[in-house]
Amino acid sequence: MTFKAAFSFADGKTLFCPVGEQESVLDAALKNGIRLPFDCREGVCATCKGQCESGKYSQQYVDEDALNADDLSNGKVLTCQTHLHSDATFSFNFDSSLCTGEQACYSGLVSDIQHISPTTAVLKIAMDDAHGGPEYLPGQYARLTVPGSECQRAYSFSNWPAGGNIEFLVRMLADGKMSQYLRETCKPGDRITLDAPYGTFYLRDITRPVVMAAGGTGLSAFLAMLDSIAARGTTFPIHLYYGVRTAEDICELERLIGYQSSMSAFSFDIVLSNPGPGWGGKTGYITDHLSPSETWQNGVDLYVCGPPGMVDSISHWLSQASLPATRLYYEKFLSS
Repeated sequence: MTFKAAFSFADGKTLFCPVGEQESVLDAALKNGIRLPFDCREGVCATCKGQCESGKYSQQYVDEDALNADDLSNGKVLTCQTHLHSDATFSFNFDSSLCTGEQACYSGLVSDIQHISPTTAVLKIAMDDAHGGPEYLPGQYARLTVPGSECQRAYSFSNWPAGGNIEFLVRMLADGKMSQYLRETCKPGDRITLDAPYGTFYLRDITRPVVMAAGGTGLSAFLAMLDSIAARGTTFPIHLYYGVRTAEDICELERLIGYQSSMSAFSFDIVLSNPGPGWGGKTGYITDHLSPSETWQNGVDLYVCGPPGMVDSISHWLSQASLPATRLYYEKFLSS
């Protein structure tokens, strides 16, 4: 049996495709040329999340960090785990243009690898064609193939526009495949391939104040956004909360100071959850420093990128703060 799925997007467009009884909504969409965003395909990362507006369906495995009980009761779905039992309609809070273009494969050479903290490295890649590198929206990510393997890992671009050179902040894990490569064998001149662009976390047109909340290497996506804002300019205030564990984990501080010097609208706070002696800045968690001020009451765009626990805590704070005018955009990343 085959059912019809309708996908409506934030730009007002609707796309349709048939969905077989034995296939997931995501697989059916991809087969029919509708590139819904996805990453893990295992019900964990929530990249493929949407809203079922009508129709009957069931879901296979859904991790509680991807969708909580309230999400499930309100019709939130992971398209990679969703199977239809009737015709259905789904909505997504991003433009259809992100689903109608295809991701492309690119290749380049490592131009530099910098270990800038005990937990973070900056990977720089010079693309083979200086004018043919990936085009992406600030905040989106690429899937890099670990050299010498078939493993792929997802990282947000940390610069914009790319031109012929792209950069990524990479969290260094004890047993991560990419981390082992960067730590042990990576050198300038190594060839790296990547697929891009991916993701629905990107900077929208700025029409009101913006608050950014970065956890760890979630800062990467915001660096690309801030590059974009610096290039285009804005009169609306932009404030970044950057949360890390210790002072040693702080990355790209000079770059953040540079944005603050060149953009009068930009300010930032660093929040340490495990401060050491001598730290005079903010401590605890980002939610400890959020306050529903008059600016928030009038409406802000809130962008959040970091580990699932951090994203969930800020989402919970927002739900408790009664700020209906706030628009929330977020990206959860998983260690791998």
